Amino acid sequence: MPFYTPSKATFEVGGREFPRISWWKEPGMRWLYPCLMFAVLTSATNGYDGSMMNGLQALPQWQASFNNPSPPMRGLLNAIQSVGSIAALPITPYIADYLGRRAGVITGCCIMIVGVVLQSAAVNVQMFIAARFLIGFGLAVAHGAAPLLITELVHPQHRAIFTTIYNATWYFGSIVAAWVTYGTQNVTGPWAWRIPTVIQALPSVIQLVAIWLVPESPRYLIAKGKYEKARRILANAHARGDENAELIEIEYKEIHETIKLEKEFESNGWLQLFKTPGNRHRLIILISLGFFSQWSGNGLVSYYMNDVLQKAGVQVYKTRLEINGILNIINFITAVGMCFVIDKFGRRPLFIFATGGMLGAFIIWTICAAQFVKTAVKSAGYAEIAFIFIYYVFYNSAWSGLLVGYAVEILPYRLRAKGLTLMFLCVDAALFFNSYVNPIALDAINWKYYIVYDCWLAFELAVVLFFYIETRNTPLEEIVKYFDGDAALLGGDLATDKAKHYLVEEAHMRNEKSATAIAHEEIGSSPADIKGSEI
Repeated sequence: MPFYTPSKATFEVGGREFPRISWWKEPGMRWLYPCLMFAVLTSATNGYDGSMMNGLQALPQWQASFNNPSPPMRGLLNAIQSVGSIAALPITPYIADYLGRRAGVITGCCIMIVGVVLQSAAVNVQMFIAARFLIGFGLAVAHGAAPLLITELVHPQHRAIFTTIYNATWYFGSIVAAWVTYGTQNVTGPWAWRIPTVIQALPSVIQLVAIWLVPESPRYLIAKGKYEKARRILANAHARGDENAELIEIEYKEIHETIKLEKEFESNGWLQLFKTPGNRHRLIILISLGFFSQWSGNGLVSYYMNDVLQKAGVQVYKTRLEINGILNIINFITAVGMCFVIDKFGRRPLFIFATGGMLGAFIIWTICAAQFVKTAVKSAGYAEIAFIFIYYVFYNSAWSGLLVGYAVEILPYRLRAKGLTLMFLCVDAALFFNSYVNPIALDAINWKYYIVYDCWLAFELAVVLFFYIETRNTPLEEIVKYFDGDAALLGGDLATDKAKHYLVEEAHMRNEKSATAIAHEEIGSSPADIKGSEI
């Protein structure tokens, strides 16, 4: 049985069915896809940071360098990265929309590298905090552009896989950080923690090299009026360079007309997200994606695994590092594996399965934690650790990969950068809360704090059931139909009645202008004609 079987033998664009392709058999994709994955390692940088901070807090050398930070100080050290990300969000969509998707990635990576240099050279807590602010700032800028580049560039058949793999690389960075930190635990002095911080720059350096090997988003180029270049990139990426291929004709027409309609008849301001029922539905999903992805109890482990394991009875810091490293490997395998069944099972069923499973696992996690505190029986602590692993299997069934993939695809082009930025604002707000509040709450009320997440997960499940809709096997531009219905602005062969009306109206106005211009030319030339006839 093959590792991956598609949900159907064809893919659909513009109402027409095309036979599915294998990317490794396509010359353009064999070059583009590997380069693209190296160019968008932003999520890996983020994952590296979370796991690295987990590992550093378990290192006696790091604690000694910063005078054993108190829980509030450790909360600030982690939370300041989210503050940096929030500070960058007002400019992030404008960089992606006006300078390009590639420019956003380049700008963010440069800022992150500067932050990593300062972090690695930190001699006090203040310098460490400033460096982490810069890393968060750069991360937000790159995060606001990288998923857009993937979504708008890859072949329609591969969009779900690639957009979900993007965020699943969080665990790749997390694995590297966990085991690098584990490997440096026996290094004497501050280099035990400086080495992991230096390596944090590696994904950004790789991105800065690879981004020059990847073309700009064709949708961005069409929005900027660079039609020939956009068509050429679409053909090279999707049809072996054949600009006259049927797929390219349909894709180009649909993208071009849809973006033109959005530009002429809808604004791209922030308030547009609140103006229509379809956009308000999108807004609910975006806000819930941002908060639920971080407020589901996973924030306890992402940055405070050290504390959680200590409270579960694991007192040897080497063992805590080993558990952290193994957990990240399992998370990565689960998250990447699920990327290949997104279109097979669908977004909504996976979200329901994941959230319901998380709720059940977290309730048992809470019970085990309570029993260990009350009885000090080791088996209760072991069971608690086991259910942390089980909880993450459910979490990675949907929330890891689909966080970005689902958010990007439900948004029309004109709102895509701003909507994604809003979603990341919710992520960063939740991360700030987690980073600053979690260590204090855990220290104050121990396992009872887990009950808060039990209740919250039940609320999450209700929101997913009522508001999350299915989008599988649907081309990017055509997803608007699920949210806006007859009011959707969709061009191309599947244009809605509203879009057809606007397109006819626009063509009529263009013809009138053309006729008026011809008439003016005739009027302007008539005196000369009369004079010529007199001669």
